[in-house]
Amino acid sequence: MKRMLWKFHGGLHLPGHKTLSNQTPIQAAPLPDFLVFPLRQHIGETAVPVVKVGDKVLKGQVIAKAKGYVSVPVHASSSGTVVAIEARPVPHPSGMFADCIVMQTDGADQWIDLNPVIDYPTLSQSALRNKLREAGIVGLGGAGFPTFIKVNPGSQLPIETLVINGAECEPYITCDDLLMRERSKGIISGIEILQHLVQAKEVLIAIEDNKPEAIRMMQQAASNNTLIRVVPIPTVYPTGGEKQLIRVLTGKEIPSKKLPADIGVICVNPGTAYAIHRAIHHGEPLISRIVTLTGRALTNPGNLETLIGTPVKDLITSAGGETEQIDRLLMGGPMMGIALNTDNIPVIKTTNCLLAAAPDELSTPSTAQPCIRCGDCARACPADLLPQQLYWFARSEEMQQAESYHLFDCIECGCCEAVCPSQIPLVQYYRFAKSDILEAERERLQADKARLRHEAREARVIRLENEHQAKLAEKKARLAKARTSDDSKKDEIAAAIARVKAKKSNQETEP
Repeated sequence: MKRMLWKFHGGLHLPGHKTLSNQTPIQAAPLPDFLVFPLRQHIGETAVPVVKVGDKVLKGQVIAKAKGYVSVPVHASSSGTVVAIEARPVPHPSGMFADCIVMQTDGADQWIDLNPVIDYPTLSQSALRNKLREAGIVGLGGAGFPTFIKVNPGSQLPIETLVINGAECEPYITCDDLLMRERSKGIISGIEILQHLVQAKEVLIAIEDNKPEAIRMMQQAASNNTLIRVVPIPTVYPTGGEKQLIRVLTGKEIPSKKLPADIGVICVNPGTAYAIHRAIHHGEPLISRIVTLTGRALTNPGNLETLIGTPVKDLITSAGGETEQIDRLLMGGPMMGIALNTDNIPVIKTTNCLLAAAPDELSTPSTAQPCIRCGDCARACPADLLPQQLYWFARSEEMQQAESYHLFDCIECGCCEAVCPSQIPLVQYYRFAKSDILEAERERLQADKARLRHEAREARVIRLENEHQAKLAEKKARLAKARTSDDSKKDEIAAAIARVKAKKSNQETEP
């Protein structure tokens, strides 16, 4: 029976360029001479190094431990020697530097002793989540939120639906497509672990209808599990957005500033499910992922199983690309990817695609013209926002107004920018406004903390002064009481002496 599907507002039908990279099987990327591990590769706290320069490490060994709750460890993806712990450029549109552990590989690729879980249903859910945390698993399809937290909805509604997001709606990217084609059994194994963890009543694997081979392989792999259903969905960008996909599959809307778990849904990427399978059934931490190498500047595009920490330059070279031939280098797709100003950066856990574009391959941003208020952006917005209003508020720095128009519901998909006839870089304005609001909020929180500390100090000073005055008053009272007691004793003594003298006087006067 065909499942009923819904539609979300807006969206675009984009030209696909997936055949550049999905015509060949997944290959193993060459082992690089050096690996670079940023200490922060996901949303949350930066990991803390537990190795030092000169240490020998093995493949899969923890080299940086988690710090705080929203954090996971970092593992060595091969064996070798730590040669530096220093600031290096990391994948970020600003070209920022961050602390990294640099390791020289020894070519042996020697593993640590692995400890798979023999019978995971016998573990408590808490123990099983800790296994995922210890394996360093984060979401491989988005911003990299730690998976052990996502699968712990806590006191929220019971999880009705577990969604596996195999939409992969960005042009060019095919890593999930190839993974579902070639490793479908491993993905289903990971999904069964997830279903056990969240106790979902149904599992929906959403795959766009332009991926027939992935649909067929996942249906075959899931044929023995009645809870799992593969659902082909229309190919519309950005169906891969979490809120949009949940709307298509369930008809449910996620309220503003809420999470899928608030409506009884959890959404996970196929790559994450496969990493969970490897962690539980094989004891392997997350040390590699499938990366799409694509773009017409490459002579051998495809999908490579890549060790985390591999320099981007090495991958581009292995795919037949040269820096001089690349007009633009993006991490991710052309719609939501980030532009890289150097290839001297490492692959991290959230690197799903490297797009090396030839000079005439991607449209070059032109000079923005004045807004003509055509409304095309509002019609295309999948979040059903008013992009034009958000643009004016961001441009005039009316941030409170922008926030009141649900700025933070914007998923930065770029649909509005793609249809804008004036070529206005709308998403850049939204990012600017979001960062400005978040920075103002951080400053407000810091000011509140400083005020609370000052008030606490003032209260402490007053309390100490009151205690001091109370002690002085008590001491004075004791001294006064002691003086009163002494005077009373003196009076008693004087009275006794007087009585003795009177008695003697009476005795002397008697005949």
